Amino acid sequence: MENEFAKHEKDYIKIYTEKGYNSNFHYQKDKLINSETKNEYTPKDIYIVAEHRYEGMSDPSDMSILYIIKTSKDEKGTLLLGYGPNTDLELAEFFKKIPDGNVSNSDNING
Repeated sequence: MENEFAKHEKDYIKIYTEKGYNSNFHYQKDKLINSETKNEYTPKDIYIVAEHRYEGMSDPSDMSILYIIKTSKDEKGTLLLGYGPNTDLELAEFFKKIPDGNVSNSDNING
Protein backbone atom coordinates (compact mmCIF):
# COMPACT_ATOMS: atom_id res chain seq x y z
CA MET A 1 0.00 0.00 0.00
CA GLU A 2 1.61 3.27 -1.06
CA ASN A 3 -0.01 5.62 1.43
CA GLU A 4 2.75 8.21 1.00
CA PHE A 5 1.11 9.06 -2.34
CA ALA A 6 -2.34 9.63 -0.81
CA LYS A 7 -2.86 13.36 -1.16
CA HIS A 8 -6.61 13.87 -0.91
CA GLU A 9 -9.25 13.08 1.67
CA LYS A 10 -10.77 10.36 -0.49
CA ASP A 11 -7.40 8.59 -0.76
CA TYR A 12 -7.00 8.51 3.01
CA ILE A 13 -10.62 7.48 3.55
CA LYS A 14 -10.09 4.54 1.21
CA ILE A 15 -6.93 3.44 3.05
CA TYR A 16 -8.60 3.72 6.46
CA THR A 17 -11.69 1.87 5.20
CA GLU A 18 -9.41 -0.99 4.14
CA LYS A 19 -8.01 -0.97 7.70
CA GLY A 20 -11.51 -1.43 9.15
CA TYR A 21 -12.58 2.18 9.70
CA ASN A 22 -15.79 1.75 7.77
CA SER A 23 -18.51 3.19 10.03
CA ASN A 24 -20.20 6.38 8.90
CA PHE A 25 -21.13 8.94 11.51
CA HIS A 26 -23.31 12.02 11.50
CA TYR A 27 -23.85 14.74 14.07
CA GLN A 28 -27.20 15.51 15.63
CA LYS A 29 -28.18 17.28 18.86
CA ASP A 30 -24.73 17.20 20.49
CA LYS A 31 -24.16 13.52 19.67
CA LEU A 32 -22.25 11.60 17.03
CA ILE A 33 -24.48 8.85 15.63
CA ASN A 34 -23.43 5.75 13.73
CA SER A 35 -25.58 5.85 10.59
CA GLU A 36 -25.95 2.05 10.49
CA THR A 37 -26.19 0.92 14.12
CA LYS A 38 -27.80 4.15 15.38
CA ASN A 39 -25.50 4.07 18.43
CA GLU A 40 -25.12 7.56 19.89
CA TYR A 41 -21.90 8.97 21.33
CA THR A 42 -21.01 11.96 23.47
CA PRO A 43 -17.51 13.49 23.31
CA LYS A 44 -16.24 11.28 26.16
CA ASP A 45 -17.19 8.18 24.11
CA ILE A 46 -15.06 9.20 21.10
CA TYR A 47 -11.36 8.43 20.61
CA ILE A 48 -9.49 10.25 17.87
CA VAL A 49 -6.68 7.93 16.75
CA ALA A 50 -5.45 10.03 13.82
CA GLU A 51 -6.27 13.23 11.98
CA HIS A 52 -5.29 14.73 8.66
CA ARG A 53 -5.66 18.37 7.62
CA TYR A 54 -6.13 19.55 4.05
CA GLU A 55 -6.12 22.83 2.15
CA GLY A 56 -7.90 23.20 -1.15
CA MET A 57 -5.50 23.23 -4.09
CA SER A 58 -7.31 26.03 -5.90
CA ASP A 59 -8.62 27.84 -2.81
CA PRO A 60 -6.52 27.75 0.39
CA SER A 61 -9.58 28.82 2.42
CA ASP A 62 -11.24 25.53 1.40
CA MET A 63 -9.93 23.54 4.36
CA SER A 64 -10.96 20.30 6.00
CA ILE A 65 -9.88 17.87 8.66
CA LEU A 66 -10.34 14.10 8.48
CA TYR A 67 -10.85 12.51 11.89
CA ILE A 68 -10.14 8.80 12.30
CA ILE A 69 -12.20 7.66 15.25
CA LYS A 70 -12.95 4.72 17.48
CA THR A 71 -15.86 4.67 19.89
CA SER A 72 -16.47 3.28 23.36
CA LYS A 73 -18.41 0.45 21.64
CA ASP A 74 -15.44 -0.41 19.37
CA GLU A 75 -16.98 1.06 16.23
CA LYS A 76 -14.36 2.53 13.92
CA GLY A 77 -14.85 5.09 11.18
CA THR A 78 -13.97 8.45 9.70
CA LEU A 79 -15.56 11.87 9.78
CA LEU A 80 -14.65 14.75 7.49
CA LEU A 81 -15.16 18.23 8.89
CA GLY A 82 -14.74 21.42 6.89
CA TYR A 83 -13.04 24.21 8.78
CA GLY A 84 -12.26 27.82 8.15
CA PRO A 85 -15.10 29.87 6.67
CA ASN A 86 -17.16 26.75 5.96
CA THR A 87 -16.98 25.20 9.44
CA ASP A 88 -19.98 23.44 10.97
CA LEU A 89 -19.56 25.27 14.28
CA GLU A 90 -21.64 22.86 16.35
CA LEU A 91 -19.70 19.84 15.12
CA ALA A 92 -16.39 21.66 15.62
CA GLU A 93 -17.42 22.43 19.23
CA PHE A 94 -18.31 18.75 19.73
CA PHE A 95 -14.78 17.73 18.69
CA LYS A 96 -13.27 20.37 21.01
CA LYS A 97 -15.10 18.68 23.92
CA ILE A 98 -13.39 15.32 23.34
CA PRO A 99 -11.10 14.80 26.35
CA ASP A 100 -7.38 15.25 25.67
CA GLY A 101 -6.79 11.72 26.97
CA ASN A 102 -8.97 10.40 24.13
CA VAL A 103 -6.77 11.92 21.43
CA SER A 104 -3.73 10.13 20.05
CA ASN A 105 -1.97 9.48 16.80
CA SER A 106 -1.82 5.72 17.39
CA ASP A 107 -3.39 4.60 14.10
CA ASN A 108 -2.00 7.29 11.80
CA ILE A 109 -1.08 5.65 8.48
CA ASN A 110 1.80 8.10 8.06
CA GLY A 111 3.58 6.62 11.06
